[in-house]
Amino acid sequence: MPYQTLLTGLSDGIFTIIINRADKLNALNTTVMQELGEAFDEIYADPAVKSVIITGAGPKAFVAGADISEFVGLSVAEGSALAQRGHDLFFKIERCPKPVVACVNGFALGGGCELAMSCHFRIASSNAKFGQPEVNLGIIPGYGGTQRLTRLIGKGRAMELILSANMIDAATALQYGLVNYVVEPEQLILKAQELLITINSKAPLALAAAIKAINAVYDETTNGFETEVLAFGDCFATEDMKEGASAFLEKRKAVFTGK
Repeated sequence: MPYQTLLTGLSDGIFTIIINRADKLNALNTTVMQELGEAFDEIYADPAVKSVIITGAGPKAFVAGADISEFVGLSVAEGSALAQRGHDLFFKIERCPKPVVACVNGFALGGGCELAMSCHFRIASSNAKFGQPEVNLGIIPGYGGTQRLTRLIGKGRAMELILSANMIDAATALQYGLVNYVVEPEQLILKAQELLITINSKAPLALAAAIKAINAVYDETTNGFETEVLAFGDCFATEDMKEGASAFLEKRKAVFTGK
């Protein structure tokens, strides 16, 4: 479907989302957030979509932050409601049963860093910069940044980045474990596509189960080991499990159908 602030396309099972506000460094405003939610509703529902890439338009920014002009004059309740909407969206991305990769092509600051961290993993171009500069505005990260950054890079480093509002470059992000790969800008989407073509060849229901079980590590409302046991068992009810086992024993390549 057409969007005002997003460019989307589907090729070889990979659904690409480009946040298309280059003149605003792809800042997250209400429309972008709403349309990202709608795009993920489409992704969840469409069996032709096997995986997702999120990136930003232009050479400068993935997403350089939230649209601060929308913050002015908010009450406490309105600020909390804004944060909750961000949490709801980023949980929708994090819990997507199809792999989601952030291709960070420049600045990923504030809400942009939080968006990247809600994806299942991240690939950065060599010119990427990451940071949570919210304390410069008298606020804190509100879309999950205090939690996801700490989980990804550890308490000490997260404390330093959030409290100092400093940025780190792509090489440091790789060293910290915030990103999986750093590549030259012209190789960014190609690297993601290469990985996702491999992932897309696997059993879709098994991928969804693995994502759910891995996410359960950080879900305080559930026992991750129990989630794994149940998800493992559920796989045995799928046609893909039967096909995968048969293909292995018959020494042929499995053909998965997502059933």
